Amino acid sequence: MKQVRAEKAYVQVIVAFRDDRAMLPRAIMWEDGKKYVIDKVTEIKQAAAMKVGGQGDRYTIWIGGKQSYLFFERNASVSGCNIGRWFVEKKCA
Repeated sequence: MKQVRAEKAYVQVIVAFRDDRAMLPRAIMWEDGKKYVIDKVTEIKQAAAMKVGGQGDRYTIWIGGKQSYLFFERNASVSGCNIGRWFVEKKCA
């Protein structure tokens, strides 16, 4: 069985905020500029990115009827305005 390799791909994300200040991703901007609208978010939890390493807030998202994971990796720095960044587990050839 051939193992699928993956790498961490940092992406831009359009986010909305709920009243309780939770971030809700609404769309992903891919490396080539293509925009993918997120149909729904079904789960948010702390989890490891098993395919590429690292951990953060794992969002179970649905785009075009397909489930995927989007991760928010928090910045360890306690100062500054960069609180973290978003990534996905991108399949490699």
